[in-house]
Amino acid sequence: MEKYTHLPDEWDRWLDASVEKDCRPDDILAAMVAANYDSAFAEQAIAARFAQRAAGERRPAAEPYRYGTPRICHQGNLIRTSDRDVRVLVRLNEPVVAVLDNVLSAEECDAVIALARDKLAPSATLSPATGKNQVRETRTSSGAFLPEADSALLRRLNRRIAEITNSPVENGEALHVLHYGVGAEYRPHPDYFEPASPGFAATLRRGGQRVATLIIYLNDVEDAGDTVFPQLGLSVVPKKGAAVYFEYMNEDGQLDAATLHGGAPVGAGEKWVATKWVRQDVFR
Repeated sequence: MEKYTHLPDEWDRWLDASVEKDCRPDDILAAMVAANYDSAFAEQAIAARFAQRAAGERRPAAEPYRYGTPRICHQGNLIRTSDRDVRVLVRLNEPVVAVLDNVLSAEECDAVIALARDKLAPSATLSPATGKNQVRETRTSSGAFLPEADSALLRRLNRRIAEITNSPVENGEALHVLHYGVGAEYRPHPDYFEPASPGFAATLRRGGQRVATLIIYLNDVEDAGDTVFPQLGLSVVPKKGAAVYFEYMNEDGQLDAATLHGGAPVGAGEKWVATKWVRQDVFR
């Protein structure tokens, strides 16, 4: 499979931070190779960055991400939607992350799985270079998008999710259901599209940047399969009907690299999740 041979901004900042923290070059290389970077390219990038530091050179510092009022705008313990009260269990403000409970009922979770089960296909990622969907070893789940069509269930869930995320229904991509078997994972990645990558131009024209994500757990996982945020030291354990929400673009268009996240390998059993990605504008 095609290996990455360029550094988007979030990985460029990550490499700078790793060097400044005096991380071992071998550890940095292992992390980049695990994220599907070409090993020779990664070695050269790491060596160049350490050489710059040894020579006393400093790269221009990226402007810090500015946190404003969260889009989710729910500061109490409950989010009251038109048909369900959702409980806030955990809240971070910088970056904006919230763990929510009672997002879906057990029956709704089972119904969503049933809708997706026969539509599953190997999960793909969008190439930042070409814009093509490609199946990679960094993402080993299977998935299916569920357009609303004439489904009363999906219309109800999309409206509820829009109320939870404080965003128009029309700005949400179709609900995306993912299935992970034992050992399946999604290595750490951002959900936003790096604007400088040519392969993302077409999807950015369909509704602008992604600004927030809601991952809903559709079953209780027997072992592992957590949603991990490496830069935060945060690991969210799947719980049927619960969800994790995070947002990563502010009013100035800055993108929050601290929301780098992944799905840890499933240790036993299986994991089902439903993901809603929210765009800046109406998604077409």
